Amino acid sequence: MGYAKQHLNEAVEIIEKMDVAAIEKMADLLAQVKADNGRIFFLGVGGSAGNCSHAVNDFRKIVGIESYAPTDNVSELTARTNDEGWASIFIEWLKVSKITPKDMLFIFSVGGGNLEKNISPNLVEALKFAKLIGSKVIGVVGRDGGYTAQVADACVIVPTVNADNVTPHSEAFQAVVWHLLVSHPKLKANQTKWESTAK
Repeated sequence: MGYAKQHLNEAVEIIEKMDVAAIEKMADLLAQVKADNGRIFFLGVGGSAGNCSHAVNDFRKIVGIESYAPTDNVSELTARTNDEGWASIFIEWLKVSKITPKDMLFIFSVGGGNLEKNISPNLVEALKFAKLIGSKVIGVVGRDGGYTAQVADACVIVPTVNADNVTPHSEAFQAVVWHLLVSHPKLKANQTKWESTAK
């Protein structure tokens, strides 16, 4: 079997093992945020940060929820990293944004954060703060879900089917899940361009 076939077979296996109930719970929580006129703050680093930018676009344009990703502001991100340290970049951003119980953190991460191993401490500190405030937390993560899975109100852990491909599958399925959510009848408010022109 060639690698392309193997990779796609792994994706099929992941789809078959996905926690559909967790995704539906995420849709319900997002619908509540929308009804409450809350905001979504998307947090992720590396490839997950890129996914955050795309998701902000979709949740604002298709769903109509005010959404932000701190990583979209490279000036503030680098200033905070330089002056205050990597671990506090998201929590300090959330403080200035005055996150409230009506708001939500949406985490995209391969590992979900782990303070003991010093992996994504910025996510962990932001999650602690959001829980203290009473904000909702959801996430799409890989591996065992890390700290995100421990504290989230709803969390999809992308099943590990090949330990050598945890990162590509985790980041790919972040996109699958958020596109499912913005297409969900409980959330979708505006038609997407190509679908609207086909009618």
